[in-house]
Amino acid sequence: MFPKIKIKFDPGLGLIAPINPMMAGISLVPPPVPSELPVIKEIIHCKSCTLFPQNPNLPPPSTRERPPGCKTVFVGGLPENATEEIIREVFDQCGEIIAIRKSKKNFCHIRFSEEFMVDKALYLSGYRMRIGSSTDKKDSGRIHVDFAQARDDLYEWECKQRLLAREERHRRKIHEDRLRPPSPPPIVHYSEHEAALLADRLKDDHNFNEATAVLFTWIDRGEVNRRTANHFYSMIQSANSHVRRLMSEKAQHEEEMERAKEVFKNALMAILTQFEQITAVFTAATRQKAWDHFSKAQRKNIDIWRKQCEELRNAHSEEIMGIRREEEMEMSDDDSDENPCKKMRTEENVCDQTQASLKEENDSLRWQLDAYRNEVELLRKETRGSSRPDDDHNPTHGHNPEAQIQLLQQNMHNMQQQLLSLQEKLTNKEAELEQARDEHRYLEGEVLTLRDKVSTLICFSFNDKTLQQNALRTSSTYCHLYVSYIAHTAFSLTHLPLISQVSAGELERLMVRLPNMFRQELSGVGATLEKRWKFCGFDSLSSA
Repeated sequence: MFPKIKIKFDPGLGLIAPINPMMAGISLVPPPVPSELPVIKEIIHCKSCTLFPQNPNLPPPSTRERPPGCKTVFVGGLPENATEEIIREVFDQCGEIIAIRKSKKNFCHIRFSEEFMVDKALYLSGYRMRIGSSTDKKDSGRIHVDFAQARDDLYEWECKQRLLAREERHRRKIHEDRLRPPSPPPIVHYSEHEAALLADRLKDDHNFNEATAVLFTWIDRGEVNRRTANHFYSMIQSANSHVRRLMSEKAQHEEEMERAKEVFKNALMAILTQFEQITAVFTAATRQKAWDHFSKAQRKNIDIWRKQCEELRNAHSEEIMGIRREEEMEMSDDDSDENPCKKMRTEENVCDQTQASLKEENDSLRWQLDAYRNEVELLRKETRGSSRPDDDHNPTHGHNPEAQIQLLQQNMHNMQQQLLSLQEKLTNKEAELEQARDEHRYLEGEVLTLRDKVSTLICFSFNDKTLQQNALRTSSTYCHLYVSYIAHTAFSLTHLPLISQVSAGELERLMVRLPNMFRQELSGVGATLEKRWKFCGFDSLSSA
């Protein structure tokens, strides 16, 4: 029915050594055979026993799931008279055996030195063992080889996995250390010498970042006290002096950005002109006097090129229009900023800011004055305590602290004068702010009075009952008239959207009865003669 393939188990093939899958003829499992062809094993002869293969028509023996790191196999179905030497003789061909644990119930556990040797031992599962040439039932048995779960195997496997995990963590740590940026240098502790060096570094633009980091660390550590407050104040003041430099740098970068935008815009315009020229070339080529002389393939290519060029030109022109719209929006924002109400608001904001800055300077001067007073008190206490023991040894020793006291008193006097000048500036700014607010209130009152005058004039013109009825019907039309006379422009009745209940004749008769508000003008000659009405209601107000 099917051709039979014979696989002979030869002990001289070197099954004790690890198998190299690249070597032909030596493998853990027999060579791959088509699944429809049965595999027939040969008889294995040993010194003290013989192994007979099972019927090839029977299904192969089943095995359990392989435990992790398995090096131990379970061997069942052994003959009753099988000894440990016979078992070692049979399975010693699979690899180095570390231990054999035999039971009295015809099974044993064999532990190998490597995991791949277990796969070799599984090949013997299903063989029938017969000791010698005896036909006794106790000298024969069918061998069943399966995976065994041993604690020693699991422990060694877990140790190996932990070792691999440690190596992986070590490699990852080395990689992270290689990619980690270097740590910043340590911050020095505060001292008067370091504070003087830091004050010089704060004035330098190149060392400003490092110096501010050191200053922040000192303040955060709590190095500020009564004695060091003046030093820290001077350093903070020198740090604040860099604000103007930063603002000038920002303005310079903004100018550079504007110049770059202008260069980019000019380059886009040049590219757009070249696109227009190429499109003109394609348009000239598609005209009949030149188009007839091209072949069909050439016309197809020219048509494809023309469409691609037009698409690119349209996309380019849309990009330029977007840039122009952005510029117009920026210009409209600038125009809206020129509104007088917004100007007054900005002036008020500026006054508030100046007032707040003056208050801050006033407070800082007061604090500095308090610091000087505290220093004077400390020096006085020190001089009082040191003058008694030093009078006997050095009578001229007390002149130096007095000079320091005089210097501090002079500094206090200067600070008081600065404080008075700042208070005067503050009062002047408050007066200017109050004056600006009065002007704002006056302008708001003027706007309200003008609105009242306009409303009274309009109400006065509608005293007649018929006009009041017509005014109710022509409310939507007056909205358009209001827009026109605010701009002092003439308008035509044919251009006004009228409601269905009001005719142009009625509206014209209404404006004739109001000569102080509407004036008729004629424009055009002959057939283009057009009658236009102009709003003159504000002329009387301007003359008044």
